[in-house]
Amino acid sequence: MAKPLVFVHGFACTHADWQPLVAHFGASHPTFAPDLRGHGATHARPEDCSIETYGADIAALLEGKDLKGAVLIGHSMGCRVVLQACLNAPERVAAIALIDGSFQGNRPPVAIEDYPDVARKIFEQMFLAPSELGAAIVERALRLPATVGSALFPRMARWDAENMERALAAVKVPLLIIQSTYLNAERKRVALKAGETTPWLDLVRRNAPQARIEIIPGTGHFPQLEVPREVIRYLESFIQP
Repeated sequence: MAKPLVFVHGFACTHADWQPLVAHFGASHPTFAPDLRGHGATHARPEDCSIETYGADIAALLEGKDLKGAVLIGHSMGCRVVLQACLNAPERVAAIALIDGSFQGNRPPVAIEDYPDVARKIFEQMFLAPSELGAAIVERALRLPATVGSALFPRMARWDAENMERALAAVKVPLLIIQSTYLNAERKRVALKAGETTPWLDLVRRNAPQARIEIIPGTGHFPQLEVPREVIRYLESFIQP
């Protein structure tokens, strides 16, 4: 029986980021791509929006749908969510794929006072050149309720500091890392080059040495939308065994 695939979007994003992958894999796999609390069509109070809550929600989805041998696929913030979900329900997870994840380190979480301004600056640098796709994703990020964005963003950093290494080390199933960008020392997002490494990738190697790491050079932070065929190719070879 085909493995069920669960796609989890990033911060200030929605299930729509997975459309090319859901369209491709939906013909052969049960696929699920929910909107996380506070995002898209799923409304929520700011206090209910955190990596811990989202991970519990994905674990509840696995339980509620009785999904076994699921492949969890996360993008950006969604990488944290699927790792948390695996902590919550490891017996239901067969594999994990993380697309352009990151690690914010152990620095104190920064409070956000002007969410629209911060969101615009963050999202505008996620693409290597101006495009209609990039503009649409920036505008969508600005539609996230400011109360949700301001509460959630520092909680991601806190989760990283408290849980990232533990969550990676707890992964005992196959792990695929697809990476296209990284945050440099100035916290600017830049494209990766073939053979290049980053603190995030080094962290993965230390804590989850079984991880298979694939780099997609010359692409922005949304490879599943910018170069979906390449992402699909890596996922197909990962899911098939």
